[in-house]
Amino acid sequence: MQVFWFIPTHGDSRYLGTSEGARPVNHEYLRQVAVAADSLGYEGVLIPTGRSCEDPWVVASHLAAVTQRLKFLVAVRPGLHQPSLAARMAATFDRLSGGRLLINLVTGGDRAELEGDGVFLDHAQRYAQSAEFIRIWREILARSHAGEGFDYEGEHLTVKGAKLLYPPLQTPYPPVYFGGSSEAAHELAAEQVDAYLTWGEPPAEVARKVADVRERAARHGRTVRFGIRLHVIVRETDAAAWAAAEDLISRVTDETVVQAQAVFARMDSEGQRRMAALHAGARNKAPTLGAAAASLPPEGMQSPRGGPSAIGRSRADLEISPNLWAGVGLVRGGAGTALVGDPKTVAARMQEYADLGIDTFVLSGYPHLEEAYRFAELVFPLLPLETRQRIAGTGGTARPLTGPFGEIVGNQYAPRTPRTPRASQS
Repeated sequence: MQVFWFIPTHGDSRYLGTSEGARPVNHEYLRQVAVAADSLGYEGVLIPTGRSCEDPWVVASHLAAVTQRLKFLVAVRPGLHQPSLAARMAATFDRLSGGRLLINLVTGGDRAELEGDGVFLDHAQRYAQSAEFIRIWREILARSHAGEGFDYEGEHLTVKGAKLLYPPLQTPYPPVYFGGSSEAAHELAAEQVDAYLTWGEPPAEVARKVADVRERAARHGRTVRFGIRLHVIVRETDAAAWAAAEDLISRVTDETVVQAQAVFARMDSEGQRRMAALHAGARNKAPTLGAAAASLPPEGMQSPRGGPSAIGRSRADLEISPNLWAGVGLVRGGAGTALVGDPKTVAARMQEYADLGIDTFVLSGYPHLEEAYRFAELVFPLLPLETRQRIAGTGGTARPLTGPFGEIVGNQYAPRTPRTPRASQS
């Protein structure tokens, strides 16, 4: 089991959907999150991509210089990058970081954003382009170790004599991660990528996805690893964790939810549609939400009704599977679910996913600096032995962790185990 954290280049806060509790996302703050993840023993960090985020390659380059062992899961975007340029970027980053690069292949699902970036392809065309892109990218990097070039002519992309003079450290190339919920996405994952990622759906749905991709991969004579993208809200007690979940969305207004859901509804991403469906009937079963979104003017969106929130935000409304909470997805695109509970419960839910074949957990939580510590301190000790050894560096390349032992007691000893004070001498 590998555990990753998240670099919040699109913003961070104590509350969702409001500027209240927000903090500046600058180099110093992102450095703090990365250094925390590095020192706590996370395998790596996901750096998001899109127009709502800082550029992932620039951010990763900065953070690689202030970390020692942390890996960086960085996006390549077919349609925005040419495969030969993306291969050069990957090889250079991998060499300069000491082999700490992982690639996140992102096809995109927001047509408005894609068109702003000059991409005017429909869903099927984007996946066809992505398949050609990652094939060329893989071949260029794999052949670079022997100094060979590569020719390819496809429907969307063509290269002739594509070649790298500086190969990556990792062979044949940095591992490729990819997520998507459509049939085209599953086929691409089965045929070409190293690890398939799913957003946090209920275990039964995840099991179906894993089985489908695994079966497709077998038809190509391949095996694929599996990962899941989740938020986490962990506290020392179950009650405290659920209180924190409700507090996270306590400042968001109905109109903010309506506006966010209207944006998500225009996307042609199957994964985003599935995320939205998880909480679609949980807002006090109010069918007016979709109609309200459709009837709002393009700017100056107003709440469909005044007074207290009409949108259900309780545990009963948004717990879609035991301890799996869909509240984040009310206003956040992409990954919209969180594991909520005390440490033992969260560790047990993770193990349920692991039993389905999930071996990589890409996690985040609000605020990202504090939640990185909470999760590491409360849940890491409960993970499988092999994972704890990996985190601690036993048998691996990571440095051993110091502590945890708390503040020195009485200027005499570290409270690793209970101590009985000496009897006073008089």
